[in-house]
Amino acid sequence: MTIEQDLLRSCACHKVRMAARAVTRAYDEALRPTGLRATQLSVLVAVGTGEAQSIAALAQVLGMDRSTLTRNLGPLEREGLVKVGLEGWRRSRTLEITKKGQSRLREALPLWKKAQDMLKGRLGNRDWSATHTSLDSLARVA
Repeated sequence: MTIEQDLLRSCACHKVRMAARAVTRAYDEALRPTGLRATQLSVLVAVGTGEAQSIAALAQVLGMDRSTLTRNLGPLEREGLVKVGLEGWRRSRTLEITKKGQSRLREALPLWKKAQDMLKGRLGNRDWSATHTSLDSLARVA
């Protein structure tokens, strides 16, 4: 076996990215009626629950870099689901979910739950728990 073949078979980065794309497709399909993508839902939830009051804090909560987060916030802001404040102290910008955003979130959560339950059912409780534990460990050591 060549090193190239070994890479496709055993590379953690490749396997995690393949799994992430497949899982994202499942959640995106479930959320399609709301017009939200899975990545946007996570951002909307974090803003809506007050997990983060600024873009920098939200990036940290979501494990994203600020430029990626800003790209994800753009469509949510244009659609009126979140409000991004002006730059303040230390170039910080505040975040707030709008009433329209709260409504969209209420619409999306049952669809997210259905996707979550479907994946958990297909994987089984034991593998579901082990997968979460393994992903947490991988994120921590990477």
